[in-house]
Amino acid sequence: MSDINRALRSHDLTPGELAHRSGVAVSALHYYEREGLITSLRTAGNQRRYHRDMLRRVAFIRVSQGVGVSLAEIRDALATLPEGRTPTKADWARLSRTWRGALDERIARLERLRDTLDDCIGCGCLSLRSCSLANPGDVLQEYGDGPVRLVGRSGA
Repeated sequence: MSDINRALRSHDLTPGELAHRSGVAVSALHYYEREGLITSLRTAGNQRRYHRDMLRRVAFIRVSQGVGVSLAEIRDALATLPEGRTPTKADWARLSRTWRGALDERIARLERLRDTLDDCIGCGCLSLRSCSLANPGDVLQEYGDGPVRLVGRSGA
């Protein structure tokens, strides 16, 4: 029996099994692996097998993406774990604290969008009738281009 086969355990998952259990497409798993977010072992026949711990890593990735964390930020966070281990509850608490500021800003931006959605798109132009009320005299132009009311004021 080869070292690789000895490393494979009966509870390791095929890509299809991991996809089914995690709710992620097999193609996404392969992408995560190419991006260094998860790892697999190979059988003697060169088939991928994922350790059951990858279920938690994939869940961590999905939850992180669900709150708007980029894959690059997720990769950086996972790289802080000793020997690439799967995140624990304590790890999640620590890592999620590092994302709090960015998430708070994202929430604030969404609240601004929600609160002004029926007004205009916040672009600072005078092309919509309501913009002449929200941006009289085109005062927003001094803050830069783009949707400054919603995204933020580049000059502030």
